[in-house]
Amino acid sequence: MKSGSPPSTHPDPELAQEPAHDDALVEFEVLADASHAEALGDALVQAGAMAVSIEDAQADSPAEQPLYGEPDVTGAMTWRLNRLKVLIGPEQDPGRILAEAAASAGISHPVVQASRALTDRDWVLLSQSQFAPVQVGRLWIVPTWAEPPDPDALVLRLDPGMAFGTGTHPTTRLCLQWLQELDLNGMSVLDYGCGSGILAIAAAKLGAERVRGIDVDPLACRAARANSRRNDVSADYTLPESTASPAAHGRFDVIVANILANPLIVLAPVLLAQLDQGGRLALSGVLDQQADALIDAYHKVDPRLSLSVWRRDGDWVCLSGQRSGQSADRRADQRRAGPEGAG
Repeated sequence: MKSGSPPSTHPDPELAQEPAHDDALVEFEVLADASHAEALGDALVQAGAMAVSIEDAQADSPAEQPLYGEPDVTGAMTWRLNRLKVLIGPEQDPGRILAEAAASAGISHPVVQASRALTDRDWVLLSQSQFAPVQVGRLWIVPTWAEPPDPDALVLRLDPGMAFGTGTHPTTRLCLQWLQELDLNGMSVLDYGCGSGILAIAAAKLGAERVRGIDVDPLACRAARANSRRNDVSADYTLPESTASPAAHGRFDVIVANILANPLIVLAPVLLAQLDQGGRLALSGVLDQQADALIDAYHKVDPRLSLSVWRRDGDWVCLSGQRSGQSADRRADQRRAGPEGAG
């Protein structure tokens, strides 16, 4: 029998095992390393588990390992240490299912880290209670079932859904703060990796004249379009292949990309090809220790681009830079002034 399950770390003694109810589903958690997580997950399903999810066991810590799915990028799609959440029926025995799965996967028996009964709840109300209105600067992100705390505030209506971006994650907050530092009136803005469209919608509400969002996920583009309609703003959303050439849609005064460090490095030539002279760039989804690698990657593509850490939020940073040339602010002033004020 092959060994290689995670070190025999015993569960925290303060993790109480909730009492089971006769008709309640049961969820239990185990840990597995990168080489065994998927095999164990498959074996658990074959042994009778109703569902298995795999998450980064070190999420929200300095050891968090970002994974992403980008075109032409290959590699492991599990983390160094994985948390498997296993859902079983009330009549099923967690110990038997886990033992059978471990034997099938050829690993030693993992330790159950936690177990709890999932009692009947009003899941709609529970979900809604977890998403209260969020204030970021002068913006309020408010779900459709809630009232804005400040009726005179700049309100962005957004419900949690299939695409990333509700304003609660530090990387999204950093980008929203950065956008509010700019005078976007008359500007063109590109939101690369738009997810729910939150940054594109915020840019439009802050006065941007032309807004485009790009995402690799068609469902994200669909969600962003629906969110834009809900907020009564105009923005275009496309897949990356629809914007292969800047000539097709023009360059942008402002580009914001909230993704992850490795994709942002790969995308350096793509993003800079679409940034106008004097244009401003913000990169987020970046951990503090990853900032120097991004700065080097973008400097290699355009040595004239000034790029540095703009602000931190916990372990996350937002990088900001400006391309040399006539400033986007000056061009915006000229557009607002018209032909008579251009000189």
